[in-house]
Amino acid sequence: MSKYLNGHTYHVYNRGAHQLTIFRRPRHYRKCIGLLLKYSIHYHVSLLAHCLMPNHYHLIVRQEAEGSISRFLQTTFNSFVQYYNVSESHSGTLFQGPAKSTVVDTDEYLLQAIRYVHTNPVSAKLVKRASDWEFSDCSAWVSDSDGLFPGKSIRDGWFKDGKGYREFLEAYEPGTFSRDIGAILDL
Repeated sequence: MSKYLNGHTYHVYNRGAHQLTIFRRPRHYRKCIGLLLKYSIHYHVSLLAHCLMPNHYHLIVRQEAEGSISRFLQTTFNSFVQYYNVSESHSGTLFQGPAKSTVVDTDEYLLQAIRYVHTNPVSAKLVKRASDWEFSDCSAWVSDSDGLFPGKSIRDGWFKDGKGYREFLEAYEPGTFSRDIGAILDL
């Protein structure tokens, strides 16, 4: 049986082997994001939220019908490692084993997990505002434009617009990841 099931959403994450910096240059981040977008379509995976950090990454993904998160991850990160090894004259392990994942089993937990992913660069003190981190899709989530992104229906289901999500992000206190988002949103 597959680790990932159709119609289910997962928080997937991994870090560099030996705490190695994975993304050393802006082009590394951009290459990986391009591969994520390309292979999410190919393997029928909705990339609901993502954030690439210098030595790790977080993805919120949903496996659609006929999809395969396993093959999506394998193809994306094998391609990235090949690119990285050539561009950096590197050999050997880049990631700390296979990606880890947690099933996101409620809507409340989904929203909390997305906020956690988007605020990771703030917690790491890389930026002051989550939307300032170039290597996540947070800027799409907080935008008030009519642009489409995979998580838009989720955002719009909880918030009137990007401003509402931005306020929700700014209310986050690092280290307070909780599955009980109802208290936070006054539900």
